[in-house]
Amino acid sequence: MKIPNGHEVIQLFESFSPKYLAEDGDPIGLQVGTLSKKISKVQVVLDVTEEVVDEAIANGADMILAHHPFIFRPLKKIDYSHPHGRVIEKLIKHDITLYAAHTNLDVAEGGVNDLLAEALELKELTVLSPTHREGLKKLAVYVPAEAEEKVREALARAGAGNLGHYSHCSFSAEGIGRFKPDEHADPHIGSRGKLEAVKEVKVEVVVPELLANKVVRAMLNAHPYEEVAYDLYTLDNQGVKELGLGRVGLLPEAVTLREFAEKVKKAFEVDTVRVTGDLTAQIKKVAVLGGTGDKFVRTAQFKGADVFVTGDIYYHTAVDFLQEGMNIIDPGHNVEKIMKKGVASKMADLCAQAGFEVEWSASVIDTDPFQVV
Repeated sequence: MKIPNGHEVIQLFESFSPKYLAEDGDPIGLQVGTLSKKISKVQVVLDVTEEVVDEAIANGADMILAHHPFIFRPLKKIDYSHPHGRVIEKLIKHDITLYAAHTNLDVAEGGVNDLLAEALELKELTVLSPTHREGLKKLAVYVPAEAEEKVREALARAGAGNLGHYSHCSFSAEGIGRFKPDEHADPHIGSRGKLEAVKEVKVEVVVPELLANKVVRAMLNAHPYEEVAYDLYTLDNQGVKELGLGRVGLLPEAVTLREFAEKVKKAFEVDTVRVTGDLTAQIKKVAVLGGTGDKFVRTAQFKGADVFVTGDIYYHTAVDFLQEGMNIIDPGHNVEKIMKKGVASKMADLCAQAGFEVEWSASVIDTDPFQVV
């Protein structure tokens, strides 16, 4: 097992939650510290407060991975007598790197909204508000004939060659590869200083943009050549997979709005929720969106949801949609805390698969600023 640096850890994280999924202007990425150091302990948090940083210090964390960016607007000063200044002071003094993943983690498969939908036991999920359609790349690699099957299998295992309901899709064409190893080469085939002509196969596969780096690494590991000739380029045609904010899905069976409100409280570990609508109404189709969903109520209604579960609903929004018969449950913005355990678990699995020795933990500090009295 290897202790990776921050760049390697974030590369794994961005294999499912890349920066390009974030909304324009969202201040994600490195916020304090450096990624050019070894990372053996990471703490996953929702909000970055002084108490959360103290917890990370006590746990010996090298990095904090936060959902809500700590530095959301440009700083005018760093005053150690101010709570924000003290947070930065502690991060720097204890050499803790701070990295933020906000709307990209909302959009990502396996991110915040999928975790919320999973907690509510929703099935047949679709995206509430699409923001991206899966980009596709084409990988073409030249392989000696005897290694073709090994390389094709490695590509398939890494996620290349999936078209709809078909997997392991590829195209092969035979040809002649030519090369001359120099005096420093260690050729798999041929001799130094001699022009070699080898029967090779050109293997072509379609690769989801999100998996491009993973697929290339798998190909290079499986390929017998010291120097591999390959092409990776972007396709104009797009994949069928939509990515975006929020999820819409079906409950296993219909329940009343009152019963579903109780389910929301239990699933998201909250004591109270705000509800608008007829508590006896039957609920089967559910839309859910983490964070502030006030501007997406009409979208949820258009998608045919019987209820919309989201945070930060304005009073007048609730009044207007109550008149239209749209049911809403507001469990608060803080339910995004579900990402702490979800991301920590997912990253622990990814690091184990990559051979990285990194300890992942979820913050136990409650950062909900509201109390119900």
